[in-house]
Amino acid sequence: MLHGAAARDDAAVYRIAPDRALVATVDFFTPIVDDPSDFGAIAAANSLSDVYVVGAKPLFALGITAFPRAKLGTGLLEKIIAGGAGKLAEAGVPVVGGHSVDDAEPKFGYTVIGEVDPDKAVGHDGARAGDVLFLTKPLGTGLVTTAIKRGLCPPDLEREAVRVMSTLNKAAAEAMLEAGATAATDITGYGLIGHLANLVGGADVELGAVPFMKGVRELAERNVFPDGSRRNHAAYRELVDWGGIPELDQMMLCDAQTSGGILAAIPPENAGLFKAGVRIGVMRSDGLIRIHA
Repeated sequence: MLHGAAARDDAAVYRIAPDRALVATVDFFTPIVDDPSDFGAIAAANSLSDVYVVGAKPLFALGITAFPRAKLGTGLLEKIIAGGAGKLAEAGVPVVGGHSVDDAEPKFGYTVIGEVDPDKAVGHDGARAGDVLFLTKPLGTGLVTTAIKRGLCPPDLEREAVRVMSTLNKAAAEAMLEAGATAATDITGYGLIGHLANLVGGADVELGAVPFMKGVRELAERNVFPDGSRRNHAAYRELVDWGGIPELDQMMLCDAQTSGGILAAIPPENAGLFKAGVRIGVMRSDGLIRIHA
């Protein structure tokens, strides 16, 4: 085993030959948007992300479905599955099987199997002080999806969030590898701060450089944070030098994401080669996360 749960890596990486390793990951969740096809597409993009971020090529997927057939009918399920299949087809990844159960609450996602050269797999622990940190998608999906559930999300922001969450991390991962990334992770449930904490070394982060979707600050000011964001802030706030920024900004940096972008550490001499994201800071060597206003 090269990567696994003990190191909180994004996917399991298991060597099967000197130059080959299998990559395995699983992810599923309850509906976060109203449109069933969009939900399926987001679930697929999210499931693929953990394979991409370790530098691997996804090979195939297995569907995971829980659905209350008697309550909602199978028409909605067919749209969810079609949305997921379409996104996987975009990635060139076949669905070769899966499992479904009748459940009171809908859930959907995939197990994805990929392959990587063990010597080229990207983990959490390879970054060096001075490596440049890039983020490839804007933040705010936790706020948006909670606002959708409460009927508070502006339609334009909902559409933008769906676009962001359903965008594959394939191109960003390819750019990351070409630029010689030393470490990487994708931003999901732990928020930016939590996933920064998973990268070994610590970081200096410029608050003003961190991208957010237009309109999410207004949701934050209305306190439309999901419970996961609050848990993240409680868990990580003592590990961060916040630089005196307001708690609202702290919470936004802790916002729990779905199908977020890649956070990649790129050697400074290669930083100019990476065009797939926004520069947000640099790596440290002392384990501290320091936010600069």
